[in-house]
Amino acid sequence: MSDYMLTSRALHNVSVGVSVSESSDLARLGLIESHFRLALGEIARAVLVLGGGLVYGGHLASEGYTAFFASELRRYGRRDRPLVICLPWLVHRRESLSRLRMWQHDLGLYGQIIYLDPVGDPTDPAEGRGEDPSPEADGNVIVSSLTGLRTYMGSITNGRVVIGGKGHGYLGRMPGVLEEAIIAIETRQPLYLAGGFGGVTLRMIQVLTPAAATWLPETDTHSAEDHGCTSGFARLAEIAGRNGTPENGLDEHENWQLAATHRPSEIAALVSLGLGRLAERGNFRG
Repeated sequence: MSDYMLTSRALHNVSVGVSVSESSDLARLGLIESHFRLALGEIARAVLVLGGGLVYGGHLASEGYTAFFASELRRYGRRDRPLVICLPWLVHRRESLSRLRMWQHDLGLYGQIIYLDPVGDPTDPAEGRGEDPSPEADGNVIVSSLTGLRTYMGSITNGRVVIGGKGHGYLGRMPGVLEEAIIAIETRQPLYLAGGFGGVTLRMIQVLTPAAATWLPETDTHSAEDHGCTSGFARLAEIAGRNGTPENGLDEHENWQLAATHRPSEIAALVSLGLGRLAERGNFRG
């Protein structure tokens, strides 16, 4: 890795989207969920220490990644709301209004919550409902709200880090990490594929840069992928083939490192290095 040095405010006004879900490859890689979270914690630390912000879309379960990022934020004392949590329609409608207020109160100066309507536009979470949860049962609305979430996040971020991802059992038209990566490429946003934890992220690397993903032997897991997953990979290949992948500030060797390592400090260093180089060049202005 380069000995390029980043300034203490290298990522000032840079918002980094994080795409993450569990990987079915953890066990065969000799890894467990805590390794996964260590990597996320290191990425969060690197972005926050360098003055950047984090954007994440998820749910409010106490054991989920939303709660994890909120707890990490408190460790570093940034009180300028550097964490943006985006909640899709299907998520905030499943919560009571008092619980939504509690979450925003707990985040306080550390972050903000943006509530989205069924097509991904910001909305008032209290509109058209009372205190009690009002879950949405229509499958088409659930799918559209997730795509809307991912499109909205792409409009407020400057770069995206992707880790893990499952090829089946997901909500939406395709795995979330895959759809968010496709949106990043479509909008010419720098993309950081951390493949060391396997999963859908490594499959994306196999599609985009096959030679960088040969370190993990093939298994029959591809046969478990459903139509939404396989069509998503086809879409990824089509867009990347037509437009190329956006510049992410890393050279070929560094991207190959990112494709293989599961070391939290190395992943965080590579992501911040790429973003920092782009910020120094003025790529994120305007």
